[in-house]
Amino acid sequence: MVGAFGGARMTSAEGTSDVAALEERRERMKAMGGADRIARHHERGKLTARERIDAFVDEGSFREIQPFLAQATYDGDELTSLLPKGLIEGHAKIDGRKVVLSAGDFTVRGGSAHGGGGGLGQELNGARRALEWGLPYVRLLDAVGGSVRGFERLGRTYMPDGNTTVAPEVELLQTVPVASAVLGSVAGLPAVQAPMSHFSVMVRGISQIFPGGPPVVRAAFGVDITKEELGGDAIHTRVSGCIDNLADTEAEAFAQIRRWLSYLPRCAGEMAPRCACDDDPERREEALLSIMPKDRRKVYDVRTVVERLADRGSFFEIAPGYGRARITGLARFNGYPVGLMANNNRVHGGSTDVAAGSKAMRLMMLCDRFNLPLISLADEPGFLVGLESEKQGIERAGARMVATVCMTRMPWCTVVIGRLYGVAGQCHHRPSGMYERLCWPSGNWGSMHISGGVSAAYRSEIESADDPEAKREEIEARLSAIAAPMRTAEATGQDIIDPRDTRRRLCEFVEDAQPVLASQLGVSRLAYLP
Repeated sequence: MVGAFGGARMTSAEGTSDVAALEERRERMKAMGGADRIARHHERGKLTARERIDAFVDEGSFREIQPFLAQATYDGDELTSLLPKGLIEGHAKIDGRKVVLSAGDFTVRGGSAHGGGGGLGQELNGARRALEWGLPYVRLLDAVGGSVRGFERLGRTYMPDGNTTVAPEVELLQTVPVASAVLGSVAGLPAVQAPMSHFSVMVRGISQIFPGGPPVVRAAFGVDITKEELGGDAIHTRVSGCIDNLADTEAEAFAQIRRWLSYLPRCAGEMAPRCACDDDPERREEALLSIMPKDRRKVYDVRTVVERLADRGSFFEIAPGYGRARITGLARFNGYPVGLMANNNRVHGGSTDVAAGSKAMRLMMLCDRFNLPLISLADEPGFLVGLESEKQGIERAGARMVATVCMTRMPWCTVVIGRLYGVAGQCHHRPSGMYERLCWPSGNWGSMHISGGVSAAYRSEIESADDPEAKREEIEARLSAIAAPMRTAEATGQDIIDPRDTRRRLCEFVEDAQPVLASQLGVSRLAYLP
């Protein structure tokens, strides 16, 4: 007599018994941490890991990886206890496209991935599967990492050699699109995995990340602090920039990831998908003629410019609360996906600070890695000046930005809609590869601003004048005439266009970029770093 799943030939009745035992085990695994823990999880206003998977992926498409991985104990042949692993992984489809998905099950040891397995013959986990199969990887994070309780179960401590496990996830960033959703209080390694992605989102009120939570802070510093104060969305989507976007509900977080994935290819070796477009690429917007104020002390809404140029409704903004002097995101032109960035004159006058530069560089790396053209709408006063900017290391940040720009290869088109000054201005230009620069008549540029530069360059002449202020204004007027855009066009061949023609020109550029992108598939000189 053989037991369930034995190797001897079985009768039909025995086969039916084995299938029944298999289904019983599946049901026990689906019970997760048990009814009481699931109830407490629901009381916190959160879905369970399996409910999240059902809400996120195409109906019926989830196929679990390592579905029976667990810590099991036996008395002879009889199963006496079963604790599922705290991480549910599998293949699924998102809007018909296949991905690999992992979801932390907080009802089992706080979502710890440890539990069962680890011996010879181990099946590939989700991250390795995504890497080897070339599929996008999505994390639904609700886990606290390791616990000192694990030392007691193990009977010893261990060296923190987690990079053995994490190394494939770093390689994933170079290979396939990776997204993370923070759906609870996430600590330890899972907290680091959240920004170890190309896109991340957290949910208002239920999501926090930190390497160590309030008890750890209290033990280290004697400070009482709440989880939300320590690692909530106000910190990480606005100050630290560790998480890109904020959602009001879990459903909204899933929708943001689905939309983000729609702009990207399956992997770095493929072209990004083009979607159907009913927005005329020849569309001309009269409002663009007057959107730039003549008085540069007045502000305008650059998001309106973006909306007027891109396919209607196609702009998906990334990290809107962080580095707000630069707007970054994904959009479409005539159905083709692109990366798009623009100076936001409503914050620091549009000057690039450390945070805005960091955000822009992440977009450049994403486009270069995943075969997207980059569109830059430039109204760049320069790098942000001042003591706080110096404290944050604006020069090193500027050096990184210059290096990143020069190392990219994806097709890039800059439209100078306003100012373009200094080293930050040159970060809207690349001297090699497929690059084009278009300018509006409202543009003005130079190595530095005339208003500030006159006081420095003509200091002695101004100070010796009978009326220093009048002399300064006279010099500024003389230089401003020299700075007329047409003088640059006459000397360099720079193209100055009717703003209403911008969408047509950008659609042409993106169309022309496709064969260039196809010739560069899987090739990038930049390592993608979170």
